[in-house]
Amino acid sequence: MSNQIAVDSDYNDKIDQERPTTVVIVGAGHRSLIYSSYAEKHPEQMKIVGVVEPDSERRALTKQRFNLQDENCFVDVEEFIAKPKIADAVINGTMDHLHVATSIPMLRAGYDIMLEKPIGVSMDEVLELYEEAERLGRKVVICHVLRYAPFYESIRKAIADGVIGDIVSLTTAENVTYHHMAMAYVRGKWGRKDTGGSSMLMAKSCHDLDVLAWMKGDVQPVKVSSFGNLLHFRPEKAPSGSGTRCLVDCAIEETCSYSARKHYIEQRLWEGYVTYNTHLGVKMSDEELAESLRTDSPYGRCVWRSGNDVVDHQTVIIEFEDGSTGTHVMTGGTSKRGRSIHIIGTKGEIQGEMEQGSYFIRHPDARKGHLYSEEQIDVGVSKDMHGGGDLRLVADFIKVMKGAPPSISSTSLEKSLHGHLIGFAADQSRLEQKMVEIKPVKKS
Repeated sequence: MSNQIAVDSDYNDKIDQERPTTVVIVGAGHRSLIYSSYAEKHPEQMKIVGVVEPDSERRALTKQRFNLQDENCFVDVEEFIAKPKIADAVINGTMDHLHVATSIPMLRAGYDIMLEKPIGVSMDEVLELYEEAERLGRKVVICHVLRYAPFYESIRKAIADGVIGDIVSLTTAENVTYHHMAMAYVRGKWGRKDTGGSSMLMAKSCHDLDVLAWMKGDVQPVKVSSFGNLLHFRPEKAPSGSGTRCLVDCAIEETCSYSARKHYIEQRLWEGYVTYNTHLGVKMSDEELAESLRTDSPYGRCVWRSGNDVVDHQTVIIEFEDGSTGTHVMTGGTSKRGRSIHIIGTKGEIQGEMEQGSYFIRHPDARKGHLYSEEQIDVGVSKDMHGGGDLRLVADFIKVMKGAPPSISSTSLEKSLHGHLIGFAADQSRLEQKMVEIKPVKKS
């Protein structure tokens, strides 16, 4: 494919400050549509003008939702980039293994990109994308939305202000609930690495690894060790009486915590994933959903017999070039979800849980009758999975497209590399049972 693509004169590198930034959706899935909803809330800032989606129903529903022109609805990226440039940027929400393969042609066609995490499925292809974006001078922003959650943004600003001195150690934890684990990483798209493209660590916790790296600023991670495996969601762990499908041949469905009936029909959990095209307005009745779960839906399978192979728990240990250390613990199948962080510095510490909407800053206090002082910082919390970061990331992307300087939360491709390098090294360490060194990335 030639690197030279025709570019419409209306869409050159200088964006008109007065008009909304125009965007094409590439892969009209759940995450892409969340980001695209910013255009509906702020039409003066952002406008969806096209869609690239191989599924004809999903493509038609996206066209209808955003009132798109027929000529701006495409089956694949090849068809899209064969046409002169029609927008300023794209939201790339394709599956993990397609991220780099689809992004590079669109960069060459003149588009800046907001790219769903993870960047790619290997260190080599992530670095290939980085080098190509640098060569072309294109903007690539990674959807590490936790950086934009008020909880983490506030902590990062406190670190930058020197509130706790130099970081000595960081500990983060992510508890993935039993119903989320079952939906996405056992029954769902990311239950197998060969089909989902990513390990569970990279599919789920690359947000948290990014936060660890982000808190350290430009300090390079240099060594990683990791342990973890698939302990619980295996056929030999299936309870007596369980079957192959919850609504077909399971004798314990009524009492099982992983019942597809309880999760997806009675509570309607994870509708945007389980019921096809719900995120685009399609509704399924209880009867239709039950029939799907009995027959062809992967979400109707027994969690112990779903053919999954990704880990259900993993611990990552990192050493940075300044001698500080970090740890991340990811555990799937917990009762209650939650992300926590504890950062200890030379002058104090910060500790909190995102879902609580606040964190504590503590300092040593050697006065008589005291051991430490403590201040609670309230930042508010959103009910979504990412603490309110989703649309705040989009807002910052639009500002950067208009020429504003990047914020402290900036998730530019260059600033998002370290967390991914930690993740890839962690998976290598876990599989090869050895410590892995991370080579420095040469940046332009």
